[in-house]
Amino acid sequence: MESTSIFSERVQKIQPSATLAVDARARELKARGVDLISFGAGEPDFDTPDNIKQAAIEAIHQGFTKYADVSGTQDLKEAILAKFQRDYGISYQPQEIIVSCGAKHSLYNIFQVLLDKGDEVLLPAPYWSSYADMILLTGARVKVIRTKAKEGFRLHGDGLKKAIGTRTKMLILNSPSNPTGACLPKEDLQEIGKIVQEKGIWVVTDDIYEKLIYDRFEWRSIASVAPEIRDHCLVVNGVSKAYAMTGWRIGFTAGPAEVIGQMSKLQSQSTSNPNSIAMKAAVEALNGPQESVEKMRQEFEKRRNFVVDRLSAIPHIQCFRPQGAFYVFPDVSKWYGREYQGKKIENSSSFAEFLIDAVQVAVVPGVAFGEDHSIRLSYAASMENIQKGLTRLHDALLALR
Repeated sequence: MESTSIFSERVQKIQPSATLAVDARARELKARGVDLISFGAGEPDFDTPDNIKQAAIEAIHQGFTKYADVSGTQDLKEAILAKFQRDYGISYQPQEIIVSCGAKHSLYNIFQVLLDKGDEVLLPAPYWSSYADMILLTGARVKVIRTKAKEGFRLHGDGLKKAIGTRTKMLILNSPSNPTGACLPKEDLQEIGKIVQEKGIWVVTDDIYEKLIYDRFEWRSIASVAPEIRDHCLVVNGVSKAYAMTGWRIGFTAGPAEVIGQMSKLQSQSTSNPNSIAMKAAVEALNGPQESVEKMRQEFEKRRNFVVDRLSAIPHIQCFRPQGAFYVFPDVSKWYGREYQGKKIENSSSFAEFLIDAVQVAVVPGVAFGEDHSIRLSYAASMENIQKGLTRLHDALLALR
């Protein structure tokens, strides 16, 4: 008798989040008393600034604990509109904004609203692991465009043109990138804008790391430098990374009113409004003092400098110097083929397993981001733990056979 699964076909197509799986294992090991150093979590290790927390406390005392508008409160939308005008130089209208339960939820809603079975989505690699699985849930398929570390992980116009097919409906951009930290320069974005305008392709730009920029890099969003694509461009952002508010779950999308309306309809049948108290906190984050953002950025830049220099000094490791975010994505493939306790290291997954088993250091395998030659390390950790973890990693590699 042929066995059948009780689970839907669509949910069986996807995998659990690799980054969250690593973080969960790290938490489990620490709870068991293991002295583990984790480079897995994609969240700032800083606390949410006090003024933001106070705004949430005041919201509770004022009784702002009921249902709110599905697409976000008016005061938060006004703060978001002011942010886009201030940081992007773009004027949106309230009906062109939707607030969701984190930027991940924003992306999920976009894909569900715009993609159907048979559609094709262009995804530059390395890419954030959740994009591909969320796209698969719609019935659409992913077409990967490879980028190279030696070229700054830049998406070139020629490569984009070659990848576009008759079923191509969407291009995903993420700058600064998770996992590489790479940023797309203005001239690349302008070229991409001309190509997608000509082909009529939707662009979804995930700008969640836009406040974490280093080396005086001139960060711009494609929405700012290619205004011709406004009618088919969706900008995703949020408060998680810049304001150390990952657990508050507030993200937002700006784009054409008709798309935002459909996203709001979908959201009304799934989560309803985002957390009311968190929305009040997000208003303060966007409108209030910004000094904490710069302090965190400066500390991340110091850590980036240390991590890149330390990894680059290890034999057989090549590490791209990121311009943003808080990740490095070193190529460790020259260590493949060696053994630890009789087990051969064959790929990024076995390399990551080796580090946990040998020296209790947690990293995310690069295969989760579409690049098996590398691993991702988050430097959203204390300098003490970064130093200790990289020393362990170095010592472990030198002990390999």
